Amino acid sequence: MSRQQTIFITGIAGFIGFHVAQRLVKDGWSVVGLDNCNDYYDPKLKEARLALLGDSVRFYRGNLEDKGLVERIFSEHQPQVVCHLAAQAGVRYSIEHPEAYVSSNILGFLNILESCRMHMPHHLVYASSSSVYGNNTHVPFSTDDKVDHPASMYAVSKRTNELMAECYSHLYGIPATGLRFFTVYGPWGRPDMAYFSFAKNIMSGKPINIYNHGKLSRDFTSIDDIVESIVRLLPMPPASKLAAAASLAEGASLAESASLANGASLGSAVPHRLLNVGNGAPVNLLEFVEILEQKLGRTAERNLVEMQPGDVVQTWADCTDLFELTGFRPNTPLDTGLERFAEWFLSYYHGGRP
Repeated sequence: MSRQQTIFITGIAGFIGFHVAQRLVKDGWSVVGLDNCNDYYDPKLKEARLALLGDSVRFYRGNLEDKGLVERIFSEHQPQVVCHLAAQAGVRYSIEHPEAYVSSNILGFLNILESCRMHMPHHLVYASSSSVYGNNTHVPFSTDDKVDHPASMYAVSKRTNELMAECYSHLYGIPATGLRFFTVYGPWGRPDMAYFSFAKNIMSGKPINIYNHGKLSRDFTSIDDIVESIVRLLPMPPASKLAAAASLAEGASLAESASLANGASLGSAVPHRLLNVGNGAPVNLLEFVEILEQKLGRTAERNLVEMQPGDVVQTWADCTDLFELTGFRPNTPLDTGLERFAEWFLSYYHGGRP
């Protein structure tokens, strides 16, 4: 970079936000972060992530729903890029506490969009989820697929975010990229995720519940690949096709104008795009457990149980658009990714002992 840029990361104490912040600090960005460090899962883990970031970031503790706080951060720091990763996560939790998803994921995102409208950063990158595909039977999942049948309120909130961003991009020209993440795993992960709870139970000698009798598959995606995808996309905001046409009229090359338009919604003049970020290789859940057992050095006691509400049978990402845009495709083998997770997990919770 020719000069230091400022990025505002929401959810900076979270799993993905922490890793993105670490990478961007290393790359020379000025990083500003917001997180409420709530108790949806162990706050000590979030505090430990923040402790590792230390003074390398400017941290604010608070809620997305606090419009005044969000606006103050934008006004004080004038971020060139916004990376919105904060959200109330969890599919099952959303069935029991739907109000939390309306408050944090929808109202909170509205506050981010409103501040973007007033301050116009160069790029808004925000987290969506593979959950928006629901029980889609067309595989691999493509951003061209219809997403009209969500299976949880979490999915509803994420699809609502996509529509909100599309609308604000249309009305105000905010360049925005929504990323549909597929089952992210790795060191410093979320304890509410199945793979994490599997590890805890295996190491504690407790049984693990394997839903739908193991007839599930997931597109497990390494946190390293998630970070690499985000970092490559940050300096690549989508531009409307109208802007590309204008640049061509002003003398820009055809290639430059095509690059501007790349990623704008198909058939639209709106500077908004959606991209899948997944490994592109679904793995059966029983196979996943076998690899995790090997890495932890323990055998799991398995309970094969019925499907649970809000769950889906499989996920599978088509990341062609991501590759064409950035030249990168998530590709960390599950064996490698789980090795990294197990090493961290054993070190953090068991002093490195299996």
